[in-house]
Amino acid sequence: MSPTPFLTIGIPCLNEEAFIEHCISCVMKQDYPMDRMEVIVADGGSTDRTREILDELGQKYPNLRWIDNPARIQAPAMNEIIRQSTGEFLIRLDAHCQYQSDYVKTCVQVLARTGADNVGGAQRARSQSRFQRALCAALTSPVGVGGANYRDEQAEGFVDTVFCGAFRRSVFETVGMFDPNAITNEDAELNQRIIEAGGKVYLSRDLVAEYFPRDSFRTLAKQYFKYGQGRARTLLKHGHFLKVRPALPFLMVIGGATLLFTSPHKLSTWMLFSAYSALTGTEAIRVGRRERLSAIPLVWAIFPVLHISHGIGFARGLSKYLKKPDWAEAETVPPLGSAASVTSA
Repeated sequence: MSPTPFLTIGIPCLNEEAFIEHCISCVMKQDYPMDRMEVIVADGGSTDRTREILDELGQKYPNLRWIDNPARIQAPAMNEIIRQSTGEFLIRLDAHCQYQSDYVKTCVQVLARTGADNVGGAQRARSQSRFQRALCAALTSPVGVGGANYRDEQAEGFVDTVFCGAFRRSVFETVGMFDPNAITNEDAELNQRIIEAGGKVYLSRDLVAEYFPRDSFRTLAKQYFKYGQGRARTLLKHGHFLKVRPALPFLMVIGGATLLFTSPHKLSTWMLFSAYSALTGTEAIRVGRRERLSAIPLVWAIFPVLHISHGIGFARGLSKYLKKPDWAEAETVPPLGSAASVTSA
């Protein structure tokens, strides 16, 4: 590996006029040589000022360009970025996040130190509103997210998936690119293919990226419903998960619904729902009091929204993709420097 390898920074976006300039500013302030990176933004047909802002930023930064993403969703956006990339490594960024100034440099260092095929940091939620503060507290809890390593800011080591990701280009040459039909969970699905092909995914506490989560019950429920659908699609595509964690909300919802509709007045049903309320209530007190006492009821209400939305989404995904599977063999990108690669770039 070169001491300062050439990198591609890939950013999918859609209607991000409120965030895209700050995101690009974070990239351009990285303590990594600007002449050793290209920044490619794939826009999914924004109807706000996103494209206008990108045009203005492109005049300011010669290493920035944006491309069209007619499919609108993130997976095909990343695939087109990969096809047009010329970097030895590809670092995926989210437009809604802000990145520590050493983020890019640390990605390269962790890739070199660990030999991993993909590295990333924890998904560090930050708040601007009362609801977001409560949600951030819930997302730190194993009860909220099932002990996912990528939610733990202090976690370090080889894992099943990470937030965003910094990839060796060779990954896309061997296991293929992102599943272009995946609406959500495209990152975890790709990481599963990497691991099953003998590769490694590494989580580093030194990679600091912060994002702002959803700001209402409605948008949170919609988000986790989509997450559940994506997880179900991944299960059907591969036939298994690397860990059972993604299926737990679905199993909980199915179990609760079965008891409710088959024995609504029995003691076992009452005991189950009481136990769930006690567990989530106790956990809401533990994590919510770090904010303030008034946050505890809101955290308590957030837990079932996370679980039930994800569980119902998972059930919908099973129904939808059992009837009509939409996955195919993953397309691979030509090796960097090959004739096909040069032509596509």
